[in-house]
Amino acid sequence: MNATAPATGPSPLIRAVALAAGAAVIVGVVLLAFAWPAVTSEPRGLPVGVVGPDASVAQATGMLEAQSGDALSLTGEDSRDAAVAAIERREIYGALVLGDTPTDMPEVLVATAANAQVAQMLQGIAAGMEQQIDTQLRAATEASIAQRVSDPATAPTEFTIPHAEVTVTDVVPLSDSDPRGAKLATAAFPLVLGGMAGAVLISFGVARAAHRIVALVVYAGAGGLLLGAILQGMFGALQGSYWTNAVAIGLALAAITAPIVGLRSLLGPPGLGVGAVVMMLVANPISAATMPVEFLLAPWGAVGQWFPPGAGATLLRELSYFPDASTAFPWTVLATWTAVGVLLTGVAVARERKTIESDSPTDDPELVTAG
Repeated sequence: MNATAPATGPSPLIRAVALAAGAAVIVGVVLLAFAWPAVTSEPRGLPVGVVGPDASVAQATGMLEAQSGDALSLTGEDSRDAAVAAIERREIYGALVLGDTPTDMPEVLVATAANAQVAQMLQGIAAGMEQQIDTQLRAATEASIAQRVSDPATAPTEFTIPHAEVTVTDVVPLSDSDPRGAKLATAAFPLVLGGMAGAVLISFGVARAAHRIVALVVYAGAGGLLLGAILQGMFGALQGSYWTNAVAIGLALAAITAPIVGLRSLLGPPGLGVGAVVMMLVANPISAATMPVEFLLAPWGAVGQWFPPGAGATLLRELSYFPDASTAFPWTVLATWTAVGVLLTGVAVARERKTIESDSPTDDPELVTAG
């Protein structure tokens, strides 16, 4: 009578418990990845310019630093025109323009297209300055009134207390089709999902690695044209040249899709998982697509710009609203990720060909007959 071999490995119940625990851990990681940037976000070192006489600049800088802490990083600008140019190049988010004389009212320059939340913050600073100037004017007027009332012969019958008005100028406003910037901010996430979806379809739908490169090029081109038409033509989320935006979208899709396809071609299904985790759980949360880079804990905001989601979101914003800004960096980031993905797939192509050649039958001299 043969003895039954003892079962090896964990029981089905233990495997079920382990699987459930692992799923819970995955959900926790996903939650942390997406919620962490929002929970920890706060302004840190936002570059803002200050224009005016040295004494006024020093006074305003001290006041703002005392009020905002490390939220602002104030930099001196030579003139109002210089501050406007710096805003249009996306070097600063706004500027405080002080008058040449104490009686001149200050002006606050903002750029809602750069970030509506920062623009609102600067508008709050303008309101605070206006209230402070109002208080000073009221105190000075009341002192003058008291001095005149002490001499009834010269006291006027009516008194007018002046009101301060700090002008707020939106240097780079958002478009009428997207007045709050919500459409532009949400345009980046479909690129991530589209890139991952394209990678899955190409990886499993195209058998040969060489054909995957062709499919990647076609997908990036068609996706750029289609998403550009939707985001710009239908939703009004993008501004500027449609063709330039379409190229940027196509390159962003390629920069996300190509590395995942390349990893899948080299490593098999595990490579697909690695690529998806990098793009969705690492790169996307720190892309700063919906908030300024400075809102994220350092250095993650800057690190996020080296990944396709961050570079793509920055590029689309600058192409739409900041034509004077330098776009060399995001273009380079997207092109580099695309090239790396194509290179990985190319290595898989070479390995595939080598395997085919090694599996092909060799010529047998004994089978060759003389003519």
